[in-house]
Amino acid sequence: MQFTSDNNLALEFAVHIANTNRRGIEQLQTPDQLDRTLDEYGFTGRRDHTQSELQEVKKWRDQLRALWLFDEDELTDALNRILAHHHATPQLLEHDGYSWHFHATPLDAPLVDRLAVEAAMALADVVRAGETERLGVCQAEDCDNILFDFTKNRSRRFCATGGCANRAHVAAFRARRG
Repeated sequence: MQFTSDNNLALEFAVHIANTNRRGIEQLQTPDQLDRTLDEYGFTGRRDHTQSELQEVKKWRDQLRALWLFDEDELTDALNRILAHHHATPQLLEHDGYSWHFHATPLDAPLVDRLAVEAAMALADVVRAGETERLGVCQAEDCDNILFDFTKNRSRRFCATGGCANRAHVAAFRARRG
């Protein structure tokens, strides 16, 4: 299934942000670190650059991560609650050099509202396309990062961070060589 480029980016961002506190290593310790992450993914709109905003994003990050663990019905219910809670109103916009794409919150809405709705809209498209099996958790024994499988054959088993696939393949090779 091909998703739109803005949906792909939203899904990549959701996975990235959800995995910023794994195995006890916090990667979002300051508002500047959050800003760099948002800049990396081309996230536009209002930012307060405050510790309070950072804490709201961290709280949302944990809720986002939980969405990956739901079955399709639970996920659908959760997405509908998120969209209703944040008063999502989808509209097509063209701004900051980006061609037409959906936004469901105003650019001046609080950051956590925009992040939550952006992720919910992208995940809603995944549900609508019947592709929820693409939501996964890294299968490495020492990792619990979430992932989205963009491969054609739905074969992705490991996250893109931490070298999990390499470690698993080396361990399997060593086990075979015995």
